[in-house]
Amino acid sequence: QVQLVESGGGLVQPGGSLRLSCAASGFTLDYYAIGWFRQAPGKEREGVSCFSSSDGTTYYADSVKGRFTVSRDNAKNTVYLQMHSLKPEDTAVYYCAAVFTFRLCVLYGDSYDYWGQGTQVTVSS
Repeated sequence: QVQLVESGGGLVQPGGSLRLSCAASGFTLDYYAIGWFRQAPGKEREGVSCFSSSDGTTYYADSVKGRFTVSRDNAKNTVYLQMHSLKPEDTAVYYCAAVFTFRLCVLYGDSYDYWGQGTQVTVSS
């Protein structure tokens, strides 16, 4: 059974850091592109970052470029989203998603087949 479980969310002050984890079970991440998405109350889902299975190419939304870094640990079958210099506008529920593909990853949610349950990130003083 394919399952994605996010963790690492929480409350952090502006300028702080968090690292989100997306642990996969039931499949090997080697063959799946992973995307990170977020959704704030009253807003549409936004693609944040993604990691390509084929060559590790990554993409970032302009809003997080230079502050967020996505990475994969094959041994742990886990993808991480390291977030620095957090801003109140980063507050949202963060989701990871996976799709079986060797193509470069994309930041469109409809391209992904499997989703985690989400983890809340709140940036506030």
